[in-house]
Amino acid sequence: MNKQLLRELKAKPMYSFLVLLCVASALGFQGWRTLFNNFAVNEVGLDGLQIGSIQSFREVPGFLALTAIFVLLFIREDRFASISTFVMGVGVMLTGLFPSFEGMMATTFIMSVGFHYFETANQSLSLQYFDKQQSPFVLANLKSVMAITNISVGAVIYFLSKYTNFESLYLLIGGAVLILVTWAFFKDPVDKTMIPQHKKMILKKRYWLFYVLNLLSGARRQVFVVFAVLLLVEKYEYSLQEISILFVVNNIISIFFNPVIAKMINRFGERKTLSFEYISLSIIFLAYAFIENRWVAGGLYILDHVFFNFSIAIKTYFQKNADPKDIAPSMAVGFTINHIAAVFLPVLGGYMWLQDWRIPFLGAFGLCLISLFFSQFVKEKTPSPTQKLEKA
Repeated sequence: MNKQLLRELKAKPMYSFLVLLCVASALGFQGWRTLFNNFAVNEVGLDGLQIGSIQSFREVPGFLALTAIFVLLFIREDRFASISTFVMGVGVMLTGLFPSFEGMMATTFIMSVGFHYFETANQSLSLQYFDKQQSPFVLANLKSVMAITNISVGAVIYFLSKYTNFESLYLLIGGAVLILVTWAFFKDPVDKTMIPQHKKMILKKRYWLFYVLNLLSGARRQVFVVFAVLLLVEKYEYSLQEISILFVVNNIISIFFNPVIAKMINRFGERKTLSFEYISLSIIFLAYAFIENRWVAGGLYILDHVFFNFSIAIKTYFQKNADPKDIAPSMAVGFTINHIAAVFLPVLGGYMWLQDWRIPFLGAFGLCLISLFFSQFVKEKTPSPTQKLEKA
């Protein structure tokens, strides 16, 4: 990204506000996620079906993200983002205090309500406050900020896990989230000149491709989030320290690669960028299923994580084709659609996992091919000379 563009972003209060909340969100979710599988398997003694059930339940708030539209009738969207992140921090703090299947279901739900509602507001505010040239870089930069946070979380967990228990780690991480959110809550990043958003549900035929790509993206994401990590922990016996190292490596790569994704979107357009993502992921999921090697599986997880970030192209595609007034409600609708498959796929995948661990990955391979087909309907935007010369 050039220095002029970076100065333009930093001049907007909403940018620093979103950076702060993204740090808090990443801190809470990455801490919860890093500890989850080892806590569930080694401390609570859960099997693949139970873990899949918890992960399915975790996605219910994402499916209900549509209700954010009605909440915004009463509070500003930036306040909604802050409150949501606070709720997530409370859920993370409570996780270690209830080491049972039922306890993890309850605390996961609380954490997930906050996480998913924040993500809905985050995506909406990012597309509202930044133009079509800026938004790919804003979305990529926020992911890089979260990656830096994730690295810090991984390092802290790696060292502290040798001296403390899961309960203390969850309390420490959740408490840190609450401190950051309390600070953010007193910020006022609102631009009064912004175009007012519709305060109702928006479903339009012209947005059909955005809905379809979100649905497929959500289904694929579950295999990555749930079963790729479960494969490493259960089949290849990765320790908590090894999972932490893997997450750190993932996020170091993301810091440098996310700006490249933004540059690809501005230079080549969303169709070519998404096509590259889906072809690459199809190869990765096939490799998960057929290459049984501990170190190869870890390498595939790193590649999987890199291509996971290409999903920002779906959002920028929508921004380029949508009515500006539709952004907030459409992000809520898109987020809900993204989680339709997520509500049942982890538990279904958990059942299939018990039959043959390869099945979830072969299913994800099929989803990649379907996604590749639909991505060809994305309208190409001819890059301007300025975009061609843009350097990330």
